[in-house]
Amino acid sequence: MSPTKSEQRQATVHALLTEARRQFARDGYAAVSLAALVDALGLTKGALYHHFAGKAALFRAVVEQVQAQVADRVVAAAESETGSWDQLTAGCEAFLRASADPEVQRILLIDGPAVLGWDEWRALDDASSGRHLREALESVIDDGVIAPQPVGPLTHLLSGAMNEAALWLARSDDPRDLDDTVATLLALLNALRVRPR
Repeated sequence: MSPTKSEQRQATVHALLTEARRQFARDGYAAVSLAALVDALGLTKGALYHHFAGKAALFRAVVEQVQAQVADRVVAAAESETGSWDQLTAGCEAFLRASADPEVQRILLIDGPAVLGWDEWRALDDASSGRHLREALESVIDDGVIAPQPVGPLTHLLSGAMNEAALWLARSDDPRDLDDTVATLLALLNALRVRPR
């Protein structure tokens, strides 16, 4: 049985996203050409433009895909724990460990803000990782683990610190830096506790 038009469309979009992600991660946004991308798949530029308005739109879709996968890892790590505090710390650690992946660093943290612009990148980040962090912080405040305080500023401070740490790790050659950064983040979070451990 032949695939339906909808199945063909989904297969083409999947192939474009997969190849674009591979090339963006390997070469960086600026070095990727649409001609090389479609040639690698045996497609035409017309096929690409049927699904995406251009290179920037394709990159945005890749960024959203990477963000969703990082968010899934964070949520899975948090949900594997019981208690709001352990969920918060497990999620934050999972974010840092996921961000240590060179593909995530290149697409999400280096090229993402540069290509999409800071405002659009922040909006995407806030809708995924930021939302999960905000919910986790609301839970620890509601449970009395940390003192009541405005969640918005705290979310942005911690998100900024973790994004900056991930960028620093992207430039590090020392494999111990990831574990040291996780330990430092956990110490920073622990300082917020009403009764630190």
